[in-house]
Amino acid sequence: MTGKRVLTALVLIPVVVGIVLYTSTTVVAIATALVTILALWEYFALGEAIGHRAYSHWTSFCALFLLVIQWGAVSVENRFPIVVVHRVVPFDGGDNTFQAIFISFVLGITLLTLWTSRPLVESLPSAGISASALLLVAFPLSYAVRLHGVHNLGHRLLLFALAITWAGDTVAYFVGRSLGVHPLAPHISPKKTWEGSAGGILGSLLVAYAFSFWIKIPLPHLFAMAALGNLAGQMGDLLESAYKRSAGVKDSGSLLPGHGGVLDRIDALILCIPVIWYYLVLVNPATL
Repeated sequence: MTGKRVLTALVLIPVVVGIVLYTSTTVVAIATALVTILALWEYFALGEAIGHRAYSHWTSFCALFLLVIQWGAVSVENRFPIVVVHRVVPFDGGDNTFQAIFISFVLGITLLTLWTSRPLVESLPSAGISASALLLVAFPLSYAVRLHGVHNLGHRLLLFALAITWAGDTVAYFVGRSLGVHPLAPHISPKKTWEGSAGGILGSLLVAYAFSFWIKIPLPHLFAMAALGNLAGQMGDLLESAYKRSAGVKDSGSLLPGHGGVLDRIDALILCIPVIWYYLVLVNPATL
């Protein structure tokens, strides 16, 4: 299992790093769309394991539209207007734009509930798993596009989010195995410990220090972003573990040998990426 895990990582990491560093935000948006759809379908499978069938196609469509909104916001910020129906529109990814997609999602769920051929008893579970998939997976993950689109620094900032997550996860694993004594959340993930959690934060802080020579952001801000991003990532990891425990499965899927499913690999990033984005927006907006 460890050999497969390492081999898969050796193949995937260079591909991901190459896309983040050397391609445009449009390519990153397409890659994020693929990852999002795969993660959503694994999430839907977890729901089906406990009898909750999602409106999977409608939810996936709305998830893709969220990514279009984020990509559109990047385009506007870089002074490239988006032409829709032969006219220029302020497609800025602001509150009104997000409200529009969420209201559309709700209206779609309403229509599907009222006119579906599914048994009426499935109405609430179907709406619940669909809404939670959009809010807990697709929406936060869409900020990968927004982060990558930051002027001049976007590719480095997204790589920063990836690196602190990977380093934190790796250090937490080895520290937890060698020094872990006190369980972190035994009812969710018995093998995770407070010692491993602390080691993970330290690993992320070391990455932040290394990035300080490459990203011209004051070191205290990088440390804060690394610590908060790591904590958010750990919570995302535990949250996905709770999903799997609820569904009675070990992994969300089997697409990645040694790692499980796509959702298993991005669970920490789902919360880490938006936390870093909003840190920049609210605390250090000069970077944007």
